[in-house]
Amino acid sequence: MLTVGDKFPSFDLTAVPGGPEGLEGKFVQISDTSNAGKWKIVFFWPKDFTFVCPTEIVAFGKLAKDFADRDAVVYGASIDSEFVHLNWRLHHEDLKKLEIPMLSDIKRELSEALGIIAKDAGVDLRATFVVDPHGIIRHVSVNDLSVGRNPQEIVRILDGLQSDELCPCNWKKGDAFLQG
Repeated sequence: MLTVGDKFPSFDLTAVPGGPEGLEGKFVQISDTSNAGKWKIVFFWPKDFTFVCPTEIVAFGKLAKDFADRDAVVYGASIDSEFVHLNWRLHHEDLKKLEIPMLSDIKRELSEALGIIAKDAGVDLRATFVVDPHGIIRHVSVNDLSVGRNPQEIVRILDGLQSDELCPCNWKKGDAFLQG
């Protein structure tokens, strides 16, 4: 699996856009060069139409403005097709309001390049990558398939990374930094 300090792989994936246009049935291409110069939060879930996944996707979507305020974009992805993503958005009440794009890695090229395919299940693990504006992975976390993650923690980590300071345990924006 790729880790901190590695270059995030190149990709070019079809996506269901976030916001109201995502419900119109039009797709967009999103690549590693999209939103150049911004931080990228790229998170993966195992499969659409499951139970834990929408809780995470909705939570990341609700924080889209918080990430945007930090000059970051959020991309959610799975190995499902863009058509499955669209159908899920159209039929899941909470996903209808989703403000972030849902990327389709149906060929598993990005997932395999990152090394996040669950060996036994053959689906994406619940992996989250924080990528800096130069395309370097600055944070990665991976959860078991049965345990959802905390998107608010990713905001905290992004704040710490963007501070370029030493941040103690449980540090949050506005707290004092460590003096080295």
